[in-house]
Amino acid sequence: MSERILSISGLRGIIGDGLDPEYVTRFAASLGTVVDGGTVVLSRDGRSTGEMLRHAVLSGLMATGCKVLDLGIATTPTCGVMVTALGAAGGLQLTASHNPIEWNGLKPFSPQGSVFNQAAGERLLSVLTGTPAYRKWSGLGSVELIANAGFEHQRRVFNLVDVEAIRACRFKVVLDCNHGSGSVLGPSLLRDLGCEVIVMGGDPDGQFEHPAEPLQENLITLATAVTLHGADVGFAQDPDADRLAIIDNTGRYIGEELTLGLAADHVLSRKKGPVVVNGSTSRVTADLAQKYGCPFHRSHVGEANVVAKMLEVGAILGGEGNGGVIEPQVGFVRDSFVSMAYVLDGLALRRSQKHERTGSPDSQLSTWVDSLPQYSIIKDKLHCPRERVDRACGALRTAYGDARATEGDGLRLDWPDRWVQVRASNTEPIIRVIAEAPSDHAARSLCAEAVSFARQAVQ
Repeated sequence: MSERILSISGLRGIIGDGLDPEYVTRFAASLGTVVDGGTVVLSRDGRSTGEMLRHAVLSGLMATGCKVLDLGIATTPTCGVMVTALGAAGGLQLTASHNPIEWNGLKPFSPQGSVFNQAAGERLLSVLTGTPAYRKWSGLGSVELIANAGFEHQRRVFNLVDVEAIRACRFKVVLDCNHGSGSVLGPSLLRDLGCEVIVMGGDPDGQFEHPAEPLQENLITLATAVTLHGADVGFAQDPDADRLAIIDNTGRYIGEELTLGLAADHVLSRKKGPVVVNGSTSRVTADLAQKYGCPFHRSHVGEANVVAKMLEVGAILGGEGNGGVIEPQVGFVRDSFVSMAYVLDGLALRRSQKHERTGSPDSQLSTWVDSLPQYSIIKDKLHCPRERVDRACGALRTAYGDARATEGDGLRLDWPDRWVQVRASNTEPIIRVIAEAPSDHAARSLCAEAVSFARQAVQ
């Protein structure tokens, strides 16, 4: 049996090889126990295994007395939005995010519509290893289907931006949903913003047309489509639509790191306040916060850690360099729809400010991207049992004795103009190695060297 990835953030595994309906039912019953038989919002991404998991989850939740509000196929950020909109005691999204098609998982939400924090996650894990509070026949829960769950989500997103200004620009957008749950809301939201939308992978059936993670090598077809159609921008969502990668108008992959950078540049230029990112995120956002005179904070990696820090400092924006922007006015969840709206709003504002015709070179996305602080960030990974991660950290600390070391989330090593981090993934049995430097060559060299040291240490 393959390893199940279990943490305070939830559960992931391979269907038929570690993630079975019996265990899933027990996990759901444990969540039902934690919320004391309260109302739970349930949704799933488009994976073909989702319907099987849905039935297992319904059994566990109903057996512990929960009223389940079933959204059907919906995105992870929509689940978070609807927990708060419906006043639920919690939520559960069935998704394995960017993992391959054979994977699936369960992601629980708090009453605040955020992923579980440390305390809530530990309580859930405690119940999971104990005995869930199953109810008698007269105390079982119920299921109610909720239609058009995306309406409230879109309403909150539209409150952030100048909808009429975006509509006036009539942007042409290529949207790659890759047959994920983003196709439920993404095309209609963009059309309601007046965009001409070319949709790729628009059926939420989980039959991915390319590997699920929105990396450059997986988005060649999207980049080609942007140039072929003369589009203003290309957006790529991961299967549960909490992450967004971007292709600019020239067909250039600008990646996931600059999704947060663009959002921060747009928001902080109009509103001042604290910003929070995790320890693996590019320096771009830190530089922008300094530019606009805003407090900047780093948390440990993990959405729950970012949200906890945002709440602590009263952040107006947060996120992670994996394309996940967190906007408190919509919800404390990474949200690709917020990201798309902010990029389009920023483009509309630039066209309006310059009083130039639509399509003017100075008001195109490529120009905006080139105006941001310039760094190169390289990410790599290697398979490693979790118990050997400390060996990798120790090897890098020894190899780079001249760097400033920060522990607590793996190991981050900083120099005046570059940094490298090695840490265990929260969702896969791998070590992630991330390096950033002013040039692509320097970043690649640092990352490759760090991977080599780590590999030797864990073999």
